Amino acid sequence: MRRKSTRSTATASKAPIKDSGFKAAFNYTSIALLAGVLILGIGIGIAFSTTTTLDPKNVASRETIDRFAPNAEICVQYGASAMVMDARLFVSLNPFNVYVAQPSLRPGCILRTNNWTILEQKNLVSSEQVRECKNRMNTFGYTGDLNSQPEINCIYQNDEAKNFYRNQPGAINPSQGTDQF
Repeated sequence: MRRKSTRSTATASKAPIKDSGFKAAFNYTSIALLAGVLILGIGIGIAFSTTTTLDPKNVASRETIDRFAPNAEICVQYGASAMVMDARLFVSLNPFNVYVAQPSLRPGCILRTNNWTILEQKNLVSSEQVRECKNRMNTFGYTGDLNSQPEINCIYQNDEAKNFYRNQPGAINPSQGTDQF
């Protein structure tokens, strides 16, 4: 009896192992082919995203704002490009209501305080306007081309208008020194 049990054990151990199909479906060739397709897809995606020009009406990026600023080279070198929004508010007192006209948005530029001489050299602001703006610790901003008739205003930096995008988790906060002109 002992011999029979030994034989049946030996025969069972030599039986062929069935392949589950998983090994056949994912051999080295198919894995290499899938990796190649993945890398090709990533390459095509990168090439498409870098060569695609989007309509600037739908994209508000720093580069787009810099490009459309009046006198873009001067603005970026001596100040900051900006979006200027003009809106009119109408307030009635009896009854009390507030009405807002359709705002207009156009490109503009904000000059750093140490670069006001650009405006003075072109006779666009007087020394009295510079003195008044400096006394209020403001700066100048303008819309329109400096070589024609720009609209120049003494503007105030409102520190109370917080940028809520900076305080989001994962946001990178720039150094505080870059906020002041």
